[in-house]
Amino acid sequence: MRHGRLSGPARPSIVRLENSDLPIERFGALEELDVLHGFVRRIQGIALSNDKAAVLASLDEAHRQVRHRLALAERALATVRQVHGSEVAVIDRPLKNDHCFDNCDGLITNQCAVCLGIYVADCCAVYLVDRKRRAIGLLHSGKKGTALGIVGKAIELLKKKFGTDAADLVVQLSPCIRPPHYEIDFAAQIVEQCRDAGVSKVHDEGVCTACHLERYYSYRAEKGRTGRMLALLALGRAAQVAPGNGSRR
Repeated sequence: MRHGRLSGPARPSIVRLENSDLPIERFGALEELDVLHGFVRRIQGIALSNDKAAVLASLDEAHRQVRHRLALAERALATVRQVHGSEVAVIDRPLKNDHCFDNCDGLITNQCAVCLGIYVADCCAVYLVDRKRRAIGLLHSGKKGTALGIVGKAIELLKKKFGTDAADLVVQLSPCIRPPHYEIDFAAQIVEQCRDAGVSKVHDEGVCTACHLERYYSYRAEKGRTGRMLALLALGRAAQVAPGNGSRR
């Protein structure tokens, strides 16, 4: 499988915001859609640890600043516990507060007052945007999640819950670990799974986290003593929100 830009217009596909304190990437394929998104790279000056909870606590203030800069600070942040599985939480009603869904590795929603968040450090954050039905998804897909087919399951859920047609999806892969730094190319498998599900607009720049430790955290290259990147995705304010007052899985 050839890496690089797989579809879409001929333009730079990664936009790096020039701010050393808030190193944010945005993707050209998503910039053209009515969504807000970002991928927060390595934050300089943050102590690394083998304890994920401790690292996330250290990164919390910087990540809050990023949400503010991306106009996402007022939205409830939905995250997942991330167990390297294939369960996807469905958010079809507003969230009153930030919420972490247990035993899940993905999120889909049609709520514009919600911001989806996924933490990665070699695994891939997969962004899914339905251009017509105003629904989105964000997934944590590494070796195990990819083998379990989390992307295909999320696409099926988008269809079942929100009427998504796979042909209307735009999919963007984040930087992740790749050969020769990892034994398998799960990014290529994710692309294939998207194609098999009927998605034609799949974007992957082929960036390896382990090759660029000055920009990204890498669990493998740093032997577990590392931080976490944060992927963020939310619908634009033009989206219509269905009535409701809760969330469900």
